[in-house]
Amino acid sequence: MDNFVIQGGGKLAGEIRVSGSKNSALPILAATMLTGEKSEISNVPDLMDIRSTLSLLNYMGKTCSFGSNNFTVRETSVLKHHAPYELVRKMRASMLVAGPLLARFKKVRFSLPGGCSIGVRPIDIHLEAFKKLGAEVFYEKGDVILTAAKLRPARLRFRFPSVGATENLMMCASLVKGSTVLENCAREPEIADLARALRKMGAFVEGEGTSIIKISGAEELKGLKYEVMPDRIETGTFMLVAAAAGGTLKLSDTDIALVEPLARALKKAGVEIVSGKNTILVNSSGGRPRPVNVATKPHPGFPTDLQAPWMAFMARVDGKCEVHEAIFENRFMHAAELMRMGAEIMVTDRKAVIKGVERLLGAPVMASDIRAGAALIVAAAAAKGETVIRRVYHIDRGYEKIEAKLRRAGLRIERVKA
Repeated sequence: MDNFVIQGGGKLAGEIRVSGSKNSALPILAATMLTGEKSEISNVPDLMDIRSTLSLLNYMGKTCSFGSNNFTVRETSVLKHHAPYELVRKMRASMLVAGPLLARFKKVRFSLPGGCSIGVRPIDIHLEAFKKLGAEVFYEKGDVILTAAKLRPARLRFRFPSVGATENLMMCASLVKGSTVLENCAREPEIADLARALRKMGAFVEGEGTSIIKISGAEELKGLKYEVMPDRIETGTFMLVAAAAGGTLKLSDTDIALVEPLARALKKAGVEIVSGKNTILVNSSGGRPRPVNVATKPHPGFPTDLQAPWMAFMARVDGKCEVHEAIFENRFMHAAELMRMGAEIMVTDRKAVIKGVERLLGAPVMASDIRAGAALIVAAAAAKGETVIRRVYHIDRGYEKIEAKLRRAGLRIERVKA
């Protein structure tokens, strides 16, 4: 098991290229199950979750290759319809194969998924929507079984704007003849990226980025050649590392439009943010930020995936501020680890009150999930002394070669064997 060892207190300088979006790549890779033709997806980040998806697609009968951020998918045999526990338990996004397989073969069986322990993320939103399209749902030995004699278009409304459910139903409806209308959809940029990919495959999709998406399915879909969008959460995380540590950091191959809620909050806190064509420049003194309250919301609100790194940045706030977590009920586990570094945080239910301290101190800490791990890197970059972060396999699930990128920008970070 690897650890990160970080010597804090130095300022950043240089440029980091932002990787492709994991949260966009995963549903687009699942969408390749909608066609028997060859697909080529570029700008795919080399992450554990992507490697897990490669294993899942290969098990299901696809022939996949992955290297230099290029993912190729071919179909050379009859596909399986069962995604087993051994593969699905590694990440929640595995269930995104359900929509494509149900649409194409009218049957799919998958194990209840795993993923980060950040709160209950029920799949009944997916299942109720599949029922509206004509699927029957059964449960057996920890698996969910979906079958349909024939799928039909429908108008349905999600009770919550679930990203995964929106993606699953968009993919499924792309092979259902007629017009399906999804209401109360997630509006995240990754949804729009999937919509663009589905259109390239031959589906008619409109309305992405709004709460109502209309899909007119095709008889069959063709192979896909597509470049994945930049990772907005990686972009935001690097912005926060630079803001906390101080210095000037340029991020390339990204877009300020993807992180506008964070950019606004950083400017209020006293950090200079300058956007250019496919670039973002962060200029920070590394001093104590001004207090800014945030509350996580579905897009276009402040993203829950940046709540933990934001809290780490606010740990040295000049005053008091609050962080409200409205998406997941168990996403303050990083607070205890930040307190080990000297932060003063009071957590009550879904609210954290932060009383800023002048200085964080390096300490041994532990990542509990992907974004909590990112928060510890933000804190360690600003802290005095050495921080050792354990369980960095969580961080590896969401950030491609993060230590190499940050080291090139001046952060003293090393990966060491425990």
